Amino acid sequence: MTGTLTTDAPTDRVDSAGGGRRSTGATVARVLQRQGALLILAAVCVVAGIAFDNFATFGNFSAVAVQASFLAVVALGMTFVIMTAGIDLSVGSVFALGGVLAAWGSQHGALIGLLLPLAVCGLIGLVQGLIVARGGLPPFIVTLAGLLFARGLLLALSDEGATTYKVPEGSWFRQLAQGEFLGLGLTVWIVIILFLIGGVVLHRTTFGSTILAIGGQEDAADLMGLPVARTKVVAYLMCAMLAGLGGTMMASYTSSGVTVLGVGMELEVIAAVVLGGTLLTGGAGTVLGSLVGVLLLTVIKNVINMVGTLNSNWQAVVSGVILLVVVVAQRWLAKIERR
Repeated sequence: MTGTLTTDAPTDRVDSAGGGRRSTGATVARVLQRQGALLILAAVCVVAGIAFDNFATFGNFSAVAVQASFLAVVALGMTFVIMTAGIDLSVGSVFALGGVLAAWGSQHGALIGLLLPLAVCGLIGLVQGLIVARGGLPPFIVTLAGLLFARGLLLALSDEGATTYKVPEGSWFRQLAQGEFLGLGLTVWIVIILFLIGGVVLHRTTFGSTILAIGGQEDAADLMGLPVARTKVVAYLMCAMLAGLGGTMMASYTSSGVTVLGVGMELEVIAAVVLGGTLLTGGAGTVLGSLVGVLLLTVIKNVINMVGTLNSNWQAVVSGVILLVVVVAQRWLAKIERR
């Protein structure tokens, strides 16, 4: 919302000074550009609700929400990083590492199972952030190294995947993802709380304003005296910790540390964030949009599973086509809005 205010306010002033009004076409283009993913999600739900009797049921929606919650937690952190015009390719491996550490730690106490992955994954994010912000290295290279490091570390901990750590029976750690409240899984409530906090942080704090300013024009933000380097470090730290939390939730949900999870997850997370309207060039986007992007990808998977005759490979095909259409449409609508 801050991004909207900072980008729209000057335009409104110019229109007022010129005695003109924003054209209807530009207004429609603006709405479609920012809410395109939500409109597609609504259309998919309506069509699926008509086509499948068991789609529009509370049980199915609840299951979709739980499935989406793990990706949503990671997407929240990625949103902050992309808004700084950065990228984090390590989230998939950090997600899997967090799960393995959580399952191993839970054998020594539920609290250790919760805190250990957050500490280790946070340390990885902190190092990546320092190298990107203080060292000036490209985020793509730094986080690619982080991807390899985290994947190698989890394979070393699990003896090349031969050892699977189990969460002990009776541990309250299992309730983190397997419990319910008001009919919804606890992971869904965790996502709701995290996104509410993320929305407040991004749109109502100086930190959030600095994130958007860095993505808009980093040099200008630096000249304004904003804490550019520190903010970028915190963004990468948050992203890694949320990826670790997502892995922790998955370990609780499956009651084990699964080493093969998270492969290619970074691309799915980036796709969800971009589908939600966050620009890869930074400086614009919302956490709510990223949540809509995650839900859209998850609903597509759900619909394809209901079709039955299509295998899981079609999920990636459909998701890729929708992502391409949305990105092209956003660029086209942006041109209309600027006219």
